[in-house]
Amino acid sequence: MDTYKTISAPSDEILLKEKNSKFFGYAFPITAESEVKAHLERLKKQHVGAVHWCYAWQIGTESVSWRANDDGEPSNTAGMPIYGQIQSFGITNVLVVIVRFFGGVKLGVGGLIAAYREAARMTLDASDIVEKTIDIHFKISFGYADMNRVMRVIREKNLDIVSQKMDLDCEMSVRVPRKDVAFVTDALDHLKSVLITVVE
Repeated sequence: MDTYKTISAPSDEILLKEKNSKFFGYAFPITAESEVKAHLERLKKQHVGAVHWCYAWQIGTESVSWRANDDGEPSNTAGMPIYGQIQSFGITNVLVVIVRFFGGVKLGVGGLIAAYREAARMTLDASDIVEKTIDIHFKISFGYADMNRVMRVIREKNLDIVSQKMDLDCEMSVRVPRKDVAFVTDALDHLKSVLITVVE
């Protein structure tokens, strides 16, 4: 697998009404768990009268980490149905939050599961889902004398430069689609004084 699906930008807000309860849905692209808290805090300020901010997220391509949170709803009636939709859409690096305003009528376990699942489906339907290549990050270290030869390889292979430090000792971070890794390392390995390391 050399590609994965994710969302390109935060989704539009969706609204599902079920027996007077309102479910507002949001999806956000994320690359680290640390981003989840900021999105939740922003939504809590936006929806002050809400009773539940239920969510699920997934990050990663090969090694996947995920979490589902019911935020006070009965166990597995909110977070897991939301996470089920993330899996159903086959996407990763995404956070889906469903904010609930209670309308005075209890929905029961089955009703909650159906409402959170549908709100999550609507949210992801409203998102721009894109396919991205799985990239490997390399750090290339070389002396200034090798600059032209390294730059020629980068141009020929059309590599994406993430950062660079040009001095007597030069350092460059590049992103390479995984399918091209052997091809690129082979080209750089021919330059004897160039050191290539994979950045985790």
